[in-house]
Amino acid sequence: MARLHAVPPAHFDPALRAALGPALDDPQGLGLLRVLAQRPDVTAAFLAFRSALTATSTLPPRLVELVRLRIAFHNQCRSCMALRTASGAADGVTEDLVCSLEEPQEAPDLTGAEKAALRYADLFATDHLAAGDAVFDLLRTHFGEPEIVELGVQIAVFVGFGRLSATWDVVDDLPERFHDRDAAVAPWGAGTVVADHR
Repeated sequence: MARLHAVPPAHFDPALRAALGPALDDPQGLGLLRVLAQRPDVTAAFLAFRSALTATSTLPPRLVELVRLRIAFHNQCRSCMALRTASGAADGVTEDLVCSLEEPQEAPDLTGAEKAALRYADLFATDHLAAGDAVFDLLRTHFGEPEIVELGVQIAVFVGFGRLSATWDVVDDLPERFHDRDAAVAPWGAGTVVADHR
């Protein structure tokens, strides 16, 4: 059970209900938003920020989704791992591709740019001070600096809000395999849902 009250979607603030639209019909896809909805003003600001970041993104949705899922694994954020964004799915993120995140640097189906971004994400999530010059030199071989800035912001959101969601333990609406707090889980496997709330 979630450590904080998860607001039933039917009880969301009317403005928040309007902003989320059909997404309200899928409690599994709402995850963190179910608790965050206790503060509709904060939730609206978070959704506006995420929507603006997505709308102006210069990074491929596939890359952003792969980075998000890899960080979800490091965070052990179950609600993050159970979700697949519609934009990522539309850009080719299949379950086979998600399985390559187990060992991304050895995966033949990931591009050099994706591997560089995932390396940065791994370090950011596990040992951020180890992301030194060599990491940025590698990123620059695939991305311009404005793209690296965006990548860093995306990663910061995923690390921070994923850890927040993990501490709140918002798993009630997830498949059973995500419920055991004592067992590490991975984003690959059955029981995922495609949703987009950005």
